[in-house]
Amino acid sequence: MESANQTLEELGWRPFFSAQVPQTDDSGAEPFRVMAVHRGKIAVAGAGGPLDIQPGFGDGMAAEDHPTVGDWVLVDPATLQITQILQRANLFKRRAPGGDQKTQLIAANVDTLFIVASCNQDFSIPRLERYLILAREVGVHPVIILTKTDLTDTPETFAAAARDLQPGLQVETINGKDPASAASLSDWCGKGQTVALVGSSGVGKSTLVNTLRGSDSIATQDIRKADGTGRHTTTVREMHRLHQGGWLLDTPGMRELQLTDVASGLAVVFADIVEAAERCRFSDCAHRGEPGCAVQAAIADGTLTLARLDRWRALVAEEIYNSASPAERRALDRIAAAAANKRK
Repeated sequence: MESANQTLEELGWRPFFSAQVPQTDDSGAEPFRVMAVHRGKIAVAGAGGPLDIQPGFGDGMAAEDHPTVGDWVLVDPATLQITQILQRANLFKRRAPGGDQKTQLIAANVDTLFIVASCNQDFSIPRLERYLILAREVGVHPVIILTKTDLTDTPETFAAAARDLQPGLQVETINGKDPASAASLSDWCGKGQTVALVGSSGVGKSTLVNTLRGSDSIATQDIRKADGTGRHTTTVREMHRLHQGGWLLDTPGMRELQLTDVASGLAVVFADIVEAAERCRFSDCAHRGEPGCAVQAAIADGTLTLARLDRWRALVAEEIYNSASPAERRALDRIAAAAANKRK
């Protein structure tokens, strides 16, 4: 993190945030941006330079009430305590692994989401769809970055599969180790702009961070040759200064990405299925062979694929389940158990 001697505008400050600062506040609280969240301390940066401050938030508070990387906060200069988290322009979050329904914050106030995938056997259309849903849900512009082009003779095959996910989706195929190749990403990395990187472990995120920063300070690891699976390198969410003037927010690789409260994002990413469903003869059509089903007709004529319909069904069911209350989840569990017993 390089945040010394930066103006607020260079850190990403804009009217949306300044409008939230009380004009009559006599406390002297100053705006800072959260650059990294560690155990027991938060690294922030403001017009006066970087600081390490104590969180000062109780464990009993909701996850959204805690600061996360990319947040803008007001800090009391006397006590170095956060007095307010400013309203976020957007917030990436996910359901944390495990069964306790806790929410994990990923990043806030992002302008562009770089969805990084590699051109090997770890390339996954379902995983890309999940990241796209997250981006569309919060209104952040997504760009798919395909790395490790040296591992395939046909990188365009991977790029074509990614472009097919949505009309107009931007897909960049690069060599993450080559600054000239990575220069194609510069339009999204200008002064005051914030780019977040997401992707599974080992797809080359840390290598790309090093290239965009012109530094090799971020540790990298090779993928396992046996299965092409990556290893975790990044262990903390942190903002890195880019030489174009922007900020790049690296995140640890996420093997499990459970979707919660993303119905709007789902509808955008799977707009082709949603639009076809609206033409079905019956409003409660399950798209499993009912008369007048426009979805099945689209599959028959090749406009849609059964695999995409199955992924949509699974994601809708997951989103409903994860977004339900504990009582609603218990009811859904009972329904699922009864259906499983019928199949036996």
